[in-house]
Amino acid sequence: MDSANLDFINRMLEQDSELREKIKDQVTEFDKKTRTMTGLLNKIHSTPTAQLPLLLDSVQPILESCKETTGAIANLVPANQFWRWKEMWSISLRNAVFSATLIEYLRSGTLLTLPQVSDILGIQPEWQDKFTLAAEDYLHGLISLVNELSRLAVNSVTLGNYEEPLRISAFVKDLFAGFTMLNLKNDALRRRYDSLKYDIKKIEEVVYDISLRKLAPVSGK
Repeated sequence: MDSANLDFINRMLEQDSELREKIKDQVTEFDKKTRTMTGLLNKIHSTPTAQLPLLLDSVQPILESCKETTGAIANLVPANQFWRWKEMWSISLRNAVFSATLIEYLRSGTLLTLPQVSDILGIQPEWQDKFTLAAEDYLHGLISLVNELSRLAVNSVTLGNYEEPLRISAFVKDLFAGFTMLNLKNDALRRRYDSLKYDIKKIEEVVYDISLRKLAPVSGK
């Protein structure tokens, strides 16, 4: 191998290493934001319903600031190299999906679609080949949402909110019905999907106990 070729390869390796470090810096910032949101949202399990809006309002600015980070990452990734770098930020992105969907559920009781989450995170359609919200990352975020809601169903009862588990049950069952219609071939995603049955069972046990004790109005069923 001649020296010119070696020099060329060395430059390519150095450029690749520099780019990786730059992306890593932005992903670290993204991860910091998602961990902060997750930490704050964990307080929902000990926060009375009347105080939830204040808690969600404290998380909202952090969620909105994620737009700056996704934009910075997208500006770094070269065209047509999404799949090459995707794994660097996939965990942070899934956690951001989780936070966004949990906030929306707590505010309105509805599920954010993939395009809606992309919009909240500032992900532009023209970034498709550099930075985008892949379906599998969106679904991983939704599974985390169900995991958290199964916890909330139990803790809502502790806080004296007997209607919330009924709402959670209806929401999760509808979400699970959607999952059953998907052709999941990703092994990790499939395994996590299978675990949803345990979350649903936990929620059903809470709802059954509430119904048995007549702690919630019949209209809430």
